[in-house]
Amino acid sequence: ASGMEQRDERELREELVNLRSEHRKLDCEIVALEGDPSADQLLIKRLKKKKLVIKDRITQIEDRLLPDIIA
Repeated sequence: ASGMEQRDERELREELVNLRSEHRKLDCEIVALEGDPSADQLLIKRLKKKKLVIKDRITQIEDRLLPDIIA
């Protein structure tokens, strides 16, 4: 692998770590909000949507980092 590819992989791994921690934080926020009867339902919806976007991004990066295993 060329140096360029390795740097990309390291950056992707870093992004993955950041995304996973953000995903966990959103998860906690959502759980806390859902337990609060006076919580803003629209906010919960937005957070869930954001969490979904992050999840998709995590999946994209994992697909790039993990070589396709063809069974």
